[in-house]
Amino acid sequence: MPSERWGTRFVAALLARGCGVLLLVGGATSAWGQSVHQTEEHAVRVEPVVRGLQHPWSLAFLPDGRILVTERPGRLRIISADLRLQPQAVAGLPPVAQHGQGGLLDVALHPGFAGNALVYLAFAASGPGGYGTEVVRGRLAGDRLEDVRVIFRMAPKTGGAVHFGARLVFDAEGYLFVTLGERGERDQSQRLDSHLGKIVRLHDDGRIPVDNPFGGRTDARAEIWSYGHRNVQGAALHPVTRALWVHEHGPQGGDEVNVVRRGANYGWPVATYGANYGSGTRIGEGATRAGVTPPIHHWVPRSIAPSGMAFYQGEAFPRWRGDVLLGALASRALVRLRPDGERVVHEERMLFDVVGRVRDVRVGPDGRVWVLTDHADGALVRLSPG
Repeated sequence: MPSERWGTRFVAALLARGCGVLLLVGGATSAWGQSVHQTEEHAVRVEPVVRGLQHPWSLAFLPDGRILVTERPGRLRIISADLRLQPQAVAGLPPVAQHGQGGLLDVALHPGFAGNALVYLAFAASGPGGYGTEVVRGRLAGDRLEDVRVIFRMAPKTGGAVHFGARLVFDAEGYLFVTLGERGERDQSQRLDSHLGKIVRLHDDGRIPVDNPFGGRTDARAEIWSYGHRNVQGAALHPVTRALWVHEHGPQGGDEVNVVRRGANYGWPVATYGANYGSGTRIGEGATRAGVTPPIHHWVPRSIAPSGMAFYQGEAFPRWRGDVLLGALASRALVRLRPDGERVVHEERMLFDVVGRVRDVRVGPDGRVWVLTDHADGALVRLSPG
């Protein structure tokens, strides 16, 4: 997306001027060798464990120690428990449209995966009108998905090449949230008769919950949970409150972190901290507006291009416990946010240009942090105590 293209020059300029939210000291032996780096709270060992992934987008840990990884061109890969990339992709996937920023995107396991083996995939699909995000679920049997069926289709589909979303999060009650970009058609985010620029809430089989905020209205789609989003590519449940936290890409600046409320409007494009590309002119009515829920954190004047999101609750990095970790595509860093309730009180950008463009961030069962790098020759990287 446009906010992913800013590169590293702006961050380098910040460092040169001493604008120091970015802290990394210590001795990297090479960008792709095992190395140890001192961050504000912990020494972190960076270890690429699997290479050769083509634009990996998301990962999920299976109970038997294997890892599922999506590749944007349309492949679901299995990494064995001993961290070997299996040569054959998982069979049985639906047709995936690799169109612009679209392709095979998020993967999530059903909360009852240990008993039902259900895997959920978000991906770009073609259809009448162009392309849009869809969600399927299927049963993982060895290296194959079986009983695959579509449980959600974005409407309308459009010809645009940007802003598909699409993160999948199950909440504590088993409802499925799907984040949907506005496909570059910004005014659609405020329209309740469109899925574009929304977060939708579904039962695990795709049925619409009766208590969704816009159910029963003839001028709105009943799947919608919240609206006024631009392109949410990070989502996670708060470990204590169980509220859904998300971050989303702004345009020229204005990336946001939001706590998602039932039926709330998050402003795009009528209220945003971002500006029009190139000209820097104001979008909409400015940063705030009556009836719009403001972000709890935002980035200006440049986008970091956030992607992937996880609350840290492990034992490996005890001083990160309760913090939010997210990737930064443009800043080529891992970002740590320290919340106090629903305020962000501190930010640290770590591992600048050590692993590259961070697409996804997950906390593994052992408390170590795993990141995917968004490159044609992408990698799965493990972060351990140094």
